[in-house]
Order: sequence, then C-alpha cells, then structure tokens
Amino acid sequence: MGKMWSGRFSENASSLLDKFNASLEFDRKLYEYDIKGSLAHAKMLHAQGILNDKEYQDIVKGMRQVLHEIEAGDFVFDISDEDIHMAIEKRLTQLIGDAGKKLHTARSRNDQVALDFRLYVQAHNEIIRDLVLTLIRTLVDTAEKHVDTMLPGMTHLQHAQPINFGYHMMAYASMFKRDYERFESSFVRNNLSPIGCAALAGTPHPIDRQMTAKELGFDAPTLNCLDTVSDRDFALEMLFNIATMMMHISRLSEELVLWSSSEFGFVTLSDAYSTGSSIMPQKKNPDVPELLRGKTGRTYGNLVSLLTVMKGLPLAYNKDMQEDKEGTFDSVETAEISLTILNEVIKTMTVNKERMEEACKIGHLSATDLADYLVEKCGIPFREAHFITGRAVALAEQKGVDLSELDAKELQSIDSRISPDVVEYLSIRHSMNARNSEGGTSREKTAEQIEKLKNWLKEKRG
Repeated sequence: MGKMWSGRFSENASSLLDKFNASLEFDRKLYEYDIKGSLAHAKMLHAQGILNDKEYQDIVKGMRQVLHEIEAGDFVFDISDEDIHMAIEKRLTQLIGDAGKKLHTARSRNDQVALDFRLYVQAHNEIIRDLVLTLIRTLVDTAEKHVDTMLPGMTHLQHAQPINFGYHMMAYASMFKRDYERFESSFVRNNLSPIGCAALAGTPHPIDRQMTAKELGFDAPTLNCLDTVSDRDFALEMLFNIATMMMHISRLSEELVLWSSSEFGFVTLSDAYSTGSSIMPQKKNPDVPELLRGKTGRTYGNLVSLLTVMKGLPLAYNKDMQEDKEGTFDSVETAEISLTILNEVIKTMTVNKERMEEACKIGHLSATDLADYLVEKCGIPFREAHFITGRAVALAEQKGVDLSELDAKELQSIDSRISPDVVEYLSIRHSMNARNSEGGTSREKTAEQIEKLKNWLKEKRG
C-alpha cells in the first residue's frame, strides 16, 4: 500500500523527502496515546452509527494486536510511513482490512497529532507533579530535623544574618510549591479534547466530541477547531514550567556545590551520588548538582526553540509544528530524572552542623541586632545606631574576633549608653530567634512554615 495521501500524486516520494519529512523516529513515543485516542474515536463512531458492530470489534481487536506488537518489539517501523499515526493505521489495515480504513473518518492527522501530543503532555504533567511533591516532602523532612541548626544567611554571597538550616530548606520547598501550582494550573487549563476538529474546520459527520472528551479523561472539547489544530500553548506551558522549575533546581544545586566544597564544608554528599577524578585519587566531585545546573540550560533552549517555531505561523496547521515534540520530550525526560536524583541527593547528604555554626561567627552576623538594640533599648535614632554599630564592628575586626564575642565593657567604650544586657542580644542564636515575624527565621516561625506545608502536602496527596 502506498502513502495514505498519494492519490493525487503521479510520482513516488523520494527517499530524501522521506528522511527529511518523517517524524517516526521520535514521535513513536506517542504510540500508546495514539492507540488510546483511536479507540475512543472508534467507540464514538460506533455509537454514532458510522461504524457497524463488526467494524468496531475488528478495530478494537486489531488495535490490541498493534499495541502488543509495539510493546513486544515486533512492530516494523518503516520511515516511509512518515509518523506514528500512519504507521499504526497501515498496520491496522493490514490486520483487519477495510475496517481499518474507516477509522480515519471524521478526523485528520492535524487533530490526531494534537490529541496524542496533548495526552502525552497531560500524562507527564501528572508524573512531574508527583515527583515535585516527593521532593517537597524531602525538603520539609530535612527542614524539620534542622530548625536548631545554625547557618549563615547570605546576601551577595556574603554573611548577612543568622538563620537556621531548616528555614533555608523551606525557602526551596516554597519555590517548588509554586512550581507544583504552575503545573497544576496548566493541567486544568489544557485539559480539553482536540479530537473531532479534523483538519481545521470541524467535520460534516454526526460526531459526538463530548463523548470522546469524556472517554479520554478531558473536561470538555476545545472551543474552536481552527485554534485547536494550530495550538501548542499546552506544550509551551509545559516547557516554561519545566524551565522555571529547573532554574530552582539549578539554584539549589549551586548551593550544594558550594556547601560541599572544602571552603564551606556545610554538607557532605553521599558517595552513591558523587564521582571521582581520573587523575587525582583524593577527589570527590559533586557531579550530580553540576549536571543539574548544566541541564537547566537545555530546558531553556527547548522553550525558546518552540517559541521561535510558533512565532510567525499563520493559522492553522503548518509542518513547522512537527518541531514541537523532540524538545518537549527532552525537557520532560530531563525534568523527571532531575527531580528523582535531586531528591535522593538531599535525602542522603550529611549536614555538618558544627561547621555551619562556626561559620555563623564569621562576618559579624549580629550587627543588625546591635543596631536594633540601640534603637529599641537606648532610644538612639537608627542612623546614629548604624554608625555606632559600624564602630563596634571595626573594634571586633581590630581584635580579630566576631562582634558577638565582644563583652559589655568593650561595647560601652564605644558608647556609654549601652547596657550590660547587650551581650544577650548579640548571641547568634538569640539573633536568629529574634526574627519572629511571620515568614521569619526564628525556630517558632520556621516550625509554623513546616506545619503549613505538611498540611498542604497532605491535601495534595489525598
């Protein structure tokens, strides 16, 4: 049998065209969605009286045989079939005869590919969301263990104020919660069925798009067929959501690289998720977080690539849109393995509490507390308090100690209005727990954040 569309042509397609035009090498990933969509379409055609009982039964039986052949590795993929849709339809027709040719009634490859691709994106949206929830759970568990583990909070990568490690983990948990919500919103917005739109204008056949939408798990059919067959917003949203999430993964990965270095020593990554050097036997390299940083770039590229493909296309379907899948497949697979391995890295790393606390005594992290003390306890205007604190820091630098290690007399030598109780306020742990406003780093407020996110996780996990 020649190509399905060859009736109008007097010459066979060249082998070069077959190679250039075909998408079968990559869109074969969609086989299960193509079969699922075809079975739903056939069921609707049967219900509408377009297929008789035997034709419908033959199609169902034939499709099951095609599915078995593909999954068993017995299916012959021929590049001349162009894409997975034509390959499956040709094999179905070989198996059951003319009934296979009737399956394409009231549909086009335009709405068929839009359906298969959307089913793929929606299915993997759910997979990614589940992986994000698992990662959030791990971050929350880690946070709960470390609400008393001191850590230097940084701005500009300089020591700024003391926080706890649990609070830092909750910052990332909050980022990934937003990622989850973006995927969730996209799923709801795009859970509409394209099938039945045919080429661009609908079909004269008496079809029931509501039935196929329900059969396939969609909320409803799409509104406008012209828009539907030319729409790839659902894929663009997936790519954007993945790129944003990978940016968050990359930020956490950067900190893991820094924290696991000799200079920081805040965490030790498990040997199971580290590598060595081919020449330096002492090395233990943080290759997983480094790769996660690197893979973020490819997800950005996939997003920009599809945006560029779509930016100048007239309605409706254009062959340019065949370039929508490879980048999406790549980003989806990158996201899924990245979430999985990052979760394991976090679960298995060792947090070096003592090293973190030692680092809190570098950089005069309680300087802001001294300024606040001068304002609240001594009634000194903030600008003057800022100046006095700067002099105290200079004294600590001169003595080679941290600001928190100066005694009351040394501080009173700078300004006599300072009382002996100032020492309590300069304690690193007191400084952390003093930040007790909502969303702050105090032990109490960190515990509140953990509890809120645990409740949210229970809600999402059902």
